[in-house]
Amino acid sequence: MHEDSTRRDRLAQNRTHLANERTMLAYWRTSLAFLVLGAAIIKFFPPTYLMLGGLASITTGVALFLYGIARYLRWKKRIDNQ
Repeated sequence: MHEDSTRRDRLAQNRTHLANERTMLAYWRTSLAFLVLGAAIIKFFPPTYLMLGGLASITTGVALFLYGIARYLRWKKRIDNQ
């Protein structure tokens, strides 16, 4: 019986790790969309106030990417400590 609970706990921890990785990939996907949007705005619109929007989009993408990595590592450590 003890082996069953240990196995169940290990499987639950593995599922939690996979969910954490999926969340990180969602952050990466979203940040990539912001980066592409910013690059498209800068490339296809003349240098006007839209250029600032493109730069803001790129900055948001980079910040979201870094936040996703930090969040993933923080949760990975928390999951491993349980």
